[in-house]
Amino acid sequence: MPCLQPSSRIAILGAGLMGRLLACALARQGHQIALYDAHGPQADGAAARVAAAMLAPLAESAVTEPGVVRMGQHALNRWPQIIAELDAPVFFQQNGTLVLWHRQDASDAQRLCALFDKNRRINPSLPALQTLSGQALHDIEPATTHRFSQGVYLPGEGQLDNRQLLAALLATLTRLGVEMHWETPRELSDFAPGSAGQPGWVLDCRGLGARTAWPQLRGVRGEVLRVHAPEVTLQRPTRLVHPRYPLYIAPKEDHLFVIGATEIESDDMSPASVRSTLELLSAAYTVHSGFAEARIVELSVQCRPTLPDNLPAVRRLSERVLEVNGLYRHGFMISPAMLDVVLELLTTGDCPLARDFDVAVHQ
Repeated sequence: MPCLQPSSRIAILGAGLMGRLLACALARQGHQIALYDAHGPQADGAAARVAAAMLAPLAESAVTEPGVVRMGQHALNRWPQIIAELDAPVFFQQNGTLVLWHRQDASDAQRLCALFDKNRRINPSLPALQTLSGQALHDIEPATTHRFSQGVYLPGEGQLDNRQLLAALLATLTRLGVEMHWETPRELSDFAPGSAGQPGWVLDCRGLGARTAWPQLRGVRGEVLRVHAPEVTLQRPTRLVHPRYPLYIAPKEDHLFVIGATEIESDDMSPASVRSTLELLSAAYTVHSGFAEARIVELSVQCRPTLPDNLPAVRRLSERVLEVNGLYRHGFMISPAMLDVVLELLTTGDCPLARDFDVAVHQ
């Protein structure tokens, strides 16, 4: 595979999370970047805009592979570095994850904790979970007092504000002089990289927009509420064990909370149903009664780009065309690792990092 030469011309398709991260990194290296997106600068067509942006490798180890967990650990170190280089502030918190359950769901919680312990044996660098009850639970999260008698704390896990991050990346791209083409959908067939008058490289980061070139992609629907709840004082991402709705609540700044649970095998983008909305709100209320007086700011639906094995991948369609896709539900947790994988591949033609993270690089 050829390597990037200084001041290469690069077209990036898709200005969601991966597209913006790659555009920023490559522009800083002195390359000439043209960024194309089918939607507008607010990333309104991107899965990254509708996300809780939790960075929770131990919590996610219950539903994904060890390589993704290692990418999540990598992200906890990389996100502060990435954010420090941006032109606007981004809320970032590394205050751990709290997992709670009601008494009737104790058996499900025991199975989940057993999974966490098993995954720590596979990856001993993961922090040990802390079992909490009574006063210890109150000390970690006073807002749960009188509602829960036990829980577990996963130290070191984090989160960031996805909307602030996307805006900060946009501001940085503007300063770096990246050519941005909004409301301008493009296909790989629109380019002949390396030819006269054409970019030297094309990077496809379109998510589900890339299905014309990568038909194995499918959408996995998620429904996410954003609420303003001044009476709620949760200090960290909190997950509720539930047999049907394993709820998460991610507190952002100024008492804004992102609440979600649904993961539906469908690329249906119609509005959320009354039933799923009621179940989300009811479950949140059982965590903290202050959600009863919260104001619903937004109820969003989006589909996450997912490959058949639910794992991310890089695909080289030709010597100068790379596709990056399949971040599924782990976009913010694994995107720094995927960024570093692609940069290494472009710079050296090889990618030990991809092997470290078990990322498939299809030739």
